[in-house]
Amino acid sequence: MGGGRTVTPRRQVIGGGRVVTPEEVLDPGWVVVRDGVIETVTAAPPQAGPEPVTDLAGGWLVPGYVDLHCHGGGGASYTDRDTEQLATAVAAHRRHGTTTTLASLVSGPVPELLAQISRLADLVDDGLLAGIHLEGPFLSADRCGAHDARALRPPDRATVARLLAAGRGGVRMVTLAPELEGATDAIRQLTDAGVIAAIGHTDADEAQIRSAVDAGATVATHLFNQMRPLHHREPGPIGVLLDDERVAVELICDLVLVHPTMVRIAAGYAGPDRTVLVTDAMAAAAHGDGSYLLGSLPVTVHRGRATVDESGALAASTLTMDAAVRNFVRDCRMTVPAAVAAASERPARLLGQPGGIGAIRPGAVSDLVVLDEDLRPQRVMRHGAWI
Repeated sequence: MGGGRTVTPRRQVIGGGRVVTPEEVLDPGWVVVRDGVIETVTAAPPQAGPEPVTDLAGGWLVPGYVDLHCHGGGGASYTDRDTEQLATAVAAHRRHGTTTTLASLVSGPVPELLAQISRLADLVDDGLLAGIHLEGPFLSADRCGAHDARALRPPDRATVARLLAAGRGGVRMVTLAPELEGATDAIRQLTDAGVIAAIGHTDADEAQIRSAVDAGATVATHLFNQMRPLHHREPGPIGVLLDDERVAVELICDLVLVHPTMVRIAAGYAGPDRTVLVTDAMAAAAHGDGSYLLGSLPVTVHRGRATVDESGALAASTLTMDAAVRNFVRDCRMTVPAAVAAASERPARLLGQPGGIGAIRPGAVSDLVVLDEDLRPQRVMRHGAWI
């Protein structure tokens, strides 16, 4: 092949299979893309023209996946200093259908976090990332999981402001434990800045969780994982967050960190308007078993299962979003439209981009994934170009 640049056609047609829209599944359906934007979505084939046609061959066309919680992939971590490594992580997940990503950072000393945020903000400015998610350092030491307990601290107004400033508007979500001193004020500070306040890694009681939600928290970070367990006389974080209609619940559907029955119970109760699939993926995702670092902690991955070397605790997942969607449908017995809502449309709304990404509808950005009958990606389109 020659070395010339790839030219994306102004107008493209994709169809002949099942097209998942927010309202229905068109079977068959067709989508016309022009200049990186979805022009029409129809149940009838458009008039033939000179533009290229992608035949779905009976497969599925779904919107690009939107991952709000991802630490890395392809052997690279979002804590890496090398910009090429950061881009490697993005590319690894794009190949699996994730066209919009928040880069998640684990807890660390504030100076290190400031440097990491600043590097990632450059990728946000370049459009490679949709933003940054800080999972810590404002977490419970009793529920810190694969976070370095030495880096944990309660939030204070000055530190929160420094972290947000380092992102130059790129920090889109912060996870914190509501029981920490200053947490309620921090939630208000975050929401006033237009940042999503998420609740996670917490040992809070019912009253503390309700206070956090009243203050503006709207996301449950990986529901079930590193939270006080559900109890029939004390609902704790899981019960309150699942029951409050103001809260979207993240679920890691890797069948390791959360049992499929619990995924089905949570997603069935929360419904498509509040269920969000996330990967919580580390560098081993789309890369393989071996030894890795998650922040400062050595982690070993064996048969796709990641554990912290020192404690043996389960670490982040090795999941990609296409696998999460397949697990959600196959093992949790949810529908394909419900999976698409959880992997694309609902997280796009949390990012404040309803209709812009995460859905197949006229006027939306043409981020699309062609899936075969087993829901495995065959082609991925981002902004009108096949990648």
